[in-house]
Amino acid sequence: MPPPRRKMLATAEETLTPPDELLLGQHIARAIKATGNNVYAVELPSKESILVELPSRFRSTIWIKRGSYVVIDTNTLEGRDNKLSGEIINIVRDEKSWRKAPYWPKKFDKKPVFASDDEVESNVGRMPPSDDSDA
Repeated sequence: MPPPRRKMLATAEETLTPPDELLLGQHIARAIKATGNNVYAVELPSKESILVELPSRFRSTIWIKRGSYVVIDTNTLEGRDNKLSGEIINIVRDEKSWRKAPYWPKKFDKKPVFASDDEVESNVGRMPPSDDSDA
């Protein structure tokens, strides 16, 4: 039997707004891939890749895509002797408001892409040169 609708809506609502600050041991990470059994490989801003677990309150409620951001807590699974390094405590859904937070890592900022001067312009979508221009 699925969880009650009010419980699912409450879980989804709490992921919309970012917290005021992150506690010690909490980090924002980018999801790399789902490895199975509610375990995800995530990348920290330091380019380190770790395995984290998705708690049961998020399962079948919110799905995590590759490249999306999550908040992980590395202190929750310290006592366990396994490959898991932490637990997902929040999922970034409204990325625009989360990026405004002071704790957002600079490594995850979107960088504008500019064409450099030495790149050759593409001819895609342009008309071929006419024969009259040579005369």
